[in-house]
Amino acid sequence: MNNQGYETILAPYACRSELSRGRRYPEPESSTRNMFQRDRDRIIHSTAFRRLEYKTQVFVNHEGDHYRTRLTHSLEVAQIARSICRAMGLHEDLAEGVALAHDLGHTPFGHSGQDALNGVMKPYGGFEHNRQSLRVIETLERRYAKFPGLNLSFETREGIVKHTSPHDLPRNADLADYHLDEQATLEAQIGNLADEIAYNNHDVDDGFRAEILDVAGLCTVPLFYMHYEKVKHDQKHIGERLAIHETIRRMINFLIMDVIKEATRHIEKLDIRSMDDVRNAGEPLVGFSHEVRHMNAEMKRYLFKHMYHHYRVVRMAAKATRVIQNLFSAYMENPAMLPPGSLTRLTGNSSEEQRARTIADYIAGMTDRYALDEHSRLFDMHTRT
Repeated sequence: MNNQGYETILAPYACRSELSRGRRYPEPESSTRNMFQRDRDRIIHSTAFRRLEYKTQVFVNHEGDHYRTRLTHSLEVAQIARSICRAMGLHEDLAEGVALAHDLGHTPFGHSGQDALNGVMKPYGGFEHNRQSLRVIETLERRYAKFPGLNLSFETREGIVKHTSPHDLPRNADLADYHLDEQATLEAQIGNLADEIAYNNHDVDDGFRAEILDVAGLCTVPLFYMHYEKVKHDQKHIGERLAIHETIRRMINFLIMDVIKEATRHIEKLDIRSMDDVRNAGEPLVGFSHEVRHMNAEMKRYLFKHMYHHYRVVRMAAKATRVIQNLFSAYMENPAMLPPGSLTRLTGNSSEEQRARTIADYIAGMTDRYALDEHSRLFDMHTRT
């Protein structure tokens, strides 16, 4: 089926590329790919996307080959988002693009890296990774001769801007173009929830692999227990590792089915019939049911207490914080240590805030491995520069 045919079978409230608010820099569209397909392809070919392979999800890259990274996480989010969109008749390509781009601005060392960079950037406007993802695709990526950034569609960029809940979104004047009082497309809302489904359940898997989590503890969490008990009942001789895999698979499916059912109910209740209805709904239309939302929140609380606050994770977070703080201080004191690509963005007239933002861009773009190597080059006398 060609692209035009694909969009004719979507639900009436789905986002269609022909109704897009367009790109910042006009350019001819492809005869074989719709606008959102091209967005996805540009994201995949970007330098920032490739770097996600070596950026922390929870465990730093050198801790093991099988832990999830920002790249594998983004692929898993995209898969979940596409599954939900397929079931609801929504635009899969748009949801996939938003999912693949949502972490492009993330720092090395996961959330501890973001917190550290935000801390040192407080006097200069702070740092937030969704805003940085937007900065990456609008400014920092340089792959095209005719425009900066990736020149993605409004709807893909909007999905990144509105990725977090509205009360977390900085309402800066420079985001006015994104109509922050409007709801995002259903596809972007689905990408947002797919992110939560992916990281909760896959962090459980990584926690078991790291021997930080165990079955006995997780069986105190209703969401895990109900599916684990069913697995053990259905397959009495299954091994423990396979039982965990099967439990996580069932939890993901359970959450996906709840989202589809609840979003469909919400759409019908509010008589949503068009994209305009979606944008003017006054509240997100995609979410968990009341019961499942509480079950999912219980899982998040358990992970926060028993995994993210585990001493091994906390120790690495502390190291990561020191690395980020040391790098930032060193570059601020002597910007000449920056590589040419970053240094050329500064002039003799650059303000302290411009210098800090340029340094933050450079640090945020680092992989875990590169940040550790750069720290050694700057602070270890025995490491070659």
